Amino acid sequence: MEFRKMRRSQQQLPKCECDRILSESTAGTLALLGDNGYPYAVPISYVYCEGKIYFHSAKNGHKVDAIRDYEKASFCIINADDIHPSEFTTYFRSIIAFGRIRIVELEEERVYAATLLGSKYNPDDKTGLQKEIEKGLQHMHVFCLDIDHLTGKEAIELTRNR
Repeated sequence: MEFRKMRRSQQQLPKCECDRILSESTAGTLALLGDNGYPYAVPISYVYCEGKIYFHSAKNGHKVDAIRDYEKASFCIINADDIHPSEFTTYFRSIIAFGRIRIVELEEERVYAATLLGSKYNPDDKTGLQKEIEKGLQHMHVFCLDIDHLTGKEAIELTRNR
């Protein structure tokens, strides 16, 4: 599948920078095809590992229905948003991932993803994490966004400062 080339390619972030932003950020916006063909964008916590974005949710809801109905999605992170009023601009940096979401069915991968998620947001409580996974994993869905295309862009002012 062909994805659009960035119009201002000189502002495109290298893949390693996109990977860094995905690894270090704690939240982003997942965009899905929602009810009645309306876009549905929802903020989520996630973990990024080896070209995949893992996240979880309740067993039912708008997000789950949208994913079941249409597997393609995009995921966006705003990494910098520094307003410069005197210049009438914003020094921004963001990434967008495009891919396909699947409900993780294999128990081994579910536990792996849940462990990655828990370790990211509470890295100092392995015992508590294990108890939480044992207690809660059966009550939630674990999802994986397999990334097909990843792109990042920053304000020209930031590019010039590199």
